[in-house]
Amino acid sequence: MTYKIKLEVFEGPLDLLLYLIKKEELNISDIPISRITDQYLEYLELMQLMDLDIAGEFLVMAATLMHIKSKMLLPPDETAQEEIEEDPRAELVKRLLEYKKFKEAASELAGMEKQQKHLFPRVGTARAEEIDVQKDILFEASLFDLITAFTKVLKDIPKDVFHQVIKDEFTVSEKMHDILHMMVEKQSIFFLELFKAAKHKREMITIFLALLELIRLKAVIIQQAIVFGDIEIIRCVEEIKPIGGSNG
Repeated sequence: MTYKIKLEVFEGPLDLLLYLIKKEELNISDIPISRITDQYLEYLELMQLMDLDIAGEFLVMAATLMHIKSKMLLPPDETAQEEIEEDPRAELVKRLLEYKKFKEAASELAGMEKQQKHLFPRVGTARAEEIDVQKDILFEASLFDLITAFTKVLKDIPKDVFHQVIKDEFTVSEKMHDILHMMVEKQSIFFLELFKAAKHKREMITIFLALLELIRLKAVIIQQAIVFGDIEIIRCVEEIKPIGGSNG
C-alpha cells in the first residue's frame, strides 16, 4: 500500500502499553514483561502491515521492551550478591504510572468541561439533546480498540478468501466516500458493518485506513457502550460533504 495515515491525533506507545495492561487485567507495578512485549510487537506488526505511518517513539519503546526482557532473562550476578539489583522494569513502571496519572487528570478536566456545558445548554431540538446525552454515557474508543476489533474481523474471514485473485483496486478516498454514504440515512453504524461486503484482505485494510482518515478529519467519532465493547461509528456533522477522488 502507498497510502499512509499519520497517527499524531491518536495515541503513543505509553497509551498502547496502558491499553494492553488494562485489557489483560495486569498489575501495572508487576508487569509480565515477556507477555506484554510479545503483545506490543504484535500490535506494532499489524500497524506496519496496514502501512500506518508509525511514529519513531513506537519503535523506541519496542527496543526498550526487548532490552528489559533480555535483562530479566539473564541469570543473577553472583558476584554482586550484597548489592540490591534494581528491577529492570522500574523506570518503565514509573513512566507508566506518571502518564496514567496525567491521563486521568486530563479525563477529569474533560468531564468537568462536559458538566459545565450542561449548565448552559444550547438551544436545540429534543432530538439533538437526546444525542448529546447519549454521547455522554459512552466511552470514547481508541486506535487500539479499532486494531483489536479489526484483528477479529480478519480472523473471521476464511483463509481461502485471502488467496482469491484481486481484480479490483480500491483507494482510501473511495472507501471514505462509501463509509459516509452508509451514514447518510442513519446517525451511526457499527464497526463490523463496514466489512460485510469486503471480498478480500486488501479491501478490508483499505476500509480500515479510510475509517482512520475520517476520524483524523473529525468527520466521525468512535465510541463504545462498555469498555472493550462493540465500536459504534457516529457521524459528526449534519451534512456530509463528498470526499474527493471517489467515483460517485
